[in-house]
Amino acid sequence: MQNICAQLLGHSFRKRKNILNLPYMKKIVLLLTIIVTLFTGVSAQQTNEKVLKVLAIGNSFSEDAIENNLYDLAKAAGKKIIIGNMYIGGAPIELHVKNINGNKKAYNYRKTNVDGTKKATKNVSIEEALKDENWDFVSLQQASPLSGKYDVIMKDLPRLVEYVKTQAPQAKLIYHQTWAYQHDSTHKGFANYGNDQTTMYNAIMDVTKRINKSKVFEFIVPSGTAIQNARTSSIGDAYSRDGFHLELNYGRFTAACAWYEKLFNMDIRNNPYKPAKVTDLQAKIAKEAAHKAVKKPFKVSKIKL
Repeated sequence: MQNICAQLLGHSFRKRKNILNLPYMKKIVLLLTIIVTLFTGVSAQQTNEKVLKVLAIGNSFSEDAIENNLYDLAKAAGKKIIIGNMYIGGAPIELHVKNINGNKKAYNYRKTNVDGTKKATKNVSIEEALKDENWDFVSLQQASPLSGKYDVIMKDLPRLVEYVKTQAPQAKLIYHQTWAYQHDSTHKGFANYGNDQTTMYNAIMDVTKRINKSKVFEFIVPSGTAIQNARTSSIGDAYSRDGFHLELNYGRFTAACAWYEKLFNMDIRNNPYKPAKVTDLQAKIAKEAAHKAVKKPFKVSKIKL
């Protein structure tokens, strides 16, 4: 502490050659002023640090991707974030549009606050959630059985986009690219793709490529490609807990890693965080898979781990 004080005083003294002639008490007052100014400035800088605010209008796939690890990844990087998820299980875009047309209070609004505390509020409308925060990003997505059906998506997506832009004009729109089902999934929606994972993945890629080219969305979050990349690793096709929802630990972590790198434009491989139940190898695979997905969002990249 004495050295720090000496350095602070020394710095000030160099600017004022006659300061050494000041009385002792004035020197003390000057020192205290410098210290208070220094720490007040740091505090103000911390208070004014940008808080990234992200809202998903989604379903259980947005729950898998952003509710569990994204906040911790941001915190580990020294970033502040607020995360909202408008949840209805299995909700397609068509249902979201019906709900906005009727301003229905139909959602479970799950929110992670800037301090990490979580709150779930039932019977909330999309309008209420959009006005709850000055959102930086609002994410839209299709229900998983229809995630590779472009014509079905485009029947209702323009209306949802228009509504969000009207209610939250400051927010940038992003589109959540979801993942293909596990190869042996028994989900009835898998029949839309011949019960074939590669067919489903390719269909989702075709949709998200076309949506990306429209320039309506700021970017695509490539969760689907991150998961598909990870399936090429030593873990294999074991990224779901029921054939379609993500495995609770390394599965969810992989999707969150893709979100982190896209939102903050920071290499996820440099982030030190990993969930307690995820091994070092699983974490490394997740981060590598997500990083490669961000680099190549519409093409599978092999993970040699």
